[in-house]
Amino acid sequence: MSKAASTFATAIEDSESLLKLFDQTHKNNAESAEVLKRAGLVMAVTAWETYVEDRLNEAVETRLKFLCGSPVGKFVSGKLAEELKRLHNPTADKTKRLFIDFLDIDVTAGWKWANSEPAASRKALDSLLSKRGDAVHRAKPQNGGPPAPHLVKRDELEKAIRLIRNLVESTERSLQEN
Repeated sequence: MSKAASTFATAIEDSESLLKLFDQTHKNNAESAEVLKRAGLVMAVTAWETYVEDRLNEAVETRLKFLCGSPVGKFVSGKLAEELKRLHNPTADKTKRLFIDFLDIDVTAGWKWANSEPAASRKALDSLLSKRGDAVHRAKPQNGGPPAPHLVKRDELEKAIRLIRNLVESTERSLQEN
């Protein structure tokens, strides 16, 4: 297991904890408990973003170990750092492009598991990232009223966590095969 995957495994537990906390509290305080689902989604997508950045850095560093300190090594490392500073939303296309540009591997082609093919997995990730944007930027109406009810449904958060876990596992497989 890569260091990035290990870090991800710890980070995704925050989302799972928020989901459990929601399950424990939503009956007593439904309105306040809604924030737990939105926070869980934000944490899950953040875990994905961190994984992509860390995994790409880890793999590029491994490939460049013999060029460490050389002008070529410094150039590639610098370009990767620039790209990752701009990555704020690791969609399927952005993730694919980064791994192809720096490792010549289309990790998205390996995003398949039981009942999901790469195209569906890419679409699900992009949909999830859009939902995260809504949860962060559109949770409260413009007029300052209460948060939109059920913006993130419980089963959606559970599916999001499972999707991101599957994306990490299949990305790890793709990188190990190449």
